[in-house]
Amino acid sequence: MKLQQLRELRNSKAKEANELNNKYPADQRMPAAEAERMDAILAEIEAIDGDIARENRRVQLAADDPTAQHAAAMNVATRTPAAQSDESRALRAFMAGGVSNMADEDRARMLARQTQDIRNAMSTTTPTEGGFTVATEYQRSLEIAMRAYGGMRQVAHAIRTATGADMNFPTTDPTSEVGEIVGQNTPVTGQDTSFSNIVLNVFKYSSKKIALPFELVQDSFIDIEAYVQVLLAMRLGRIQNTHFTAGTGVGQPRGIVTAAGSGKVGATGQTVTVTYDDLVDLEHSIDPAYRSQPGVGYMMHDTSVRAVRKIKDAQNRPIFVPGYEADAMINGGAPDRLMGRPITVNQDVPVMAANAKSILFGQMSKYVIRDVMDLTIFRMTDSAFTLNGQIGFVGFLRAGGNLIDAGGAVKAYVNSAT
Repeated sequence: MKLQQLRELRNSKAKEANELNNKYPADQRMPAAEAERMDAILAEIEAIDGDIARENRRVQLAADDPTAQHAAAMNVATRTPAAQSDESRALRAFMAGGVSNMADEDRARMLARQTQDIRNAMSTTTPTEGGFTVATEYQRSLEIAMRAYGGMRQVAHAIRTATGADMNFPTTDPTSEVGEIVGQNTPVTGQDTSFSNIVLNVFKYSSKKIALPFELVQDSFIDIEAYVQVLLAMRLGRIQNTHFTAGTGVGQPRGIVTAAGSGKVGATGQTVTVTYDDLVDLEHSIDPAYRSQPGVGYMMHDTSVRAVRKIKDAQNRPIFVPGYEADAMINGGAPDRLMGRPITVNQDVPVMAANAKSILFGQMSKYVIRDVMDLTIFRMTDSAFTLNGQIGFVGFLRAGGNLIDAGGAVKAYVNSAT
């Protein structure tokens, strides 16, 4: 309740700041009185953001506690027993008693979803109950929920493939290639295009074990599917966002920070700062062909957002314009904007420090996330769980990611080394 009230208050202040900012064209200096008013509004928004951050931090710390995870999931996991689809009933039957507890038609429908690639991915030590491959609707719902944990799935381009075989993307950078004028009977000049190759492979992710008490599984008023989905989204969403952002590419996906080249290096002394001129240079390090594409924007850690929102241009106008949530003040909402570009807050982007790639800019959709294996849930009833009155579950899915780019569609601001 408190978090919602804070967001509503922030939205009202953000709308006020946007209206004030839009009163003056880009080439008109904002009057001193209005600039002071804008500063006051932005200061209020910053204070509210601090309150929201603390409240979110409190919620996150609570979410890391198994008891709190249980309570949070229970908030969305109640239902009318009769109001359930065939797929929901089948998943619940599996969770309560394994594959043998499922109706024949439900078992056949589930097995039909398991491609040979998925069956091969299952370990030979899998318990006799086997694994339950969820329906498409449940998988999509999980992926939507996972978007809340980070920022990469919000801006990247996601694809789904039937198998986990490596995908090779031939790439070329033709930005320096030009044609020519030739005279009569004059041979044309040869110019070979050089190609490179980017591999998009996948990795198997585990949710780690989820232990549920017998009573929770057996209670018909508990939406056990939704309960498990909350925990799966939380765990899988966090680890995937970390890898899609800062993954090394060795034994894990290559993250967008790792793949992005340097667009601007801060001057000596700027180990934890960035200037307006730096951001202008960063934007113009990207070829105009990319800058004009949809989805071009910034990505950075929240502490970096705090730093850039204090910067003003030569007309004394803040380069940061606060956004507002959809359906809060006006329909549709709007993201925070920096120099007219949307900002994606991603807590896995490095904070500003010596040599840190702290701010990304470019066409984020050039980062491709590949989902392969439909989520498969395994049920475990060994003594380690039974003696505690519990049933164990673990979810597996396969995913990968890479920046599919050869021409520098995404680049980074790098803080000074000293």
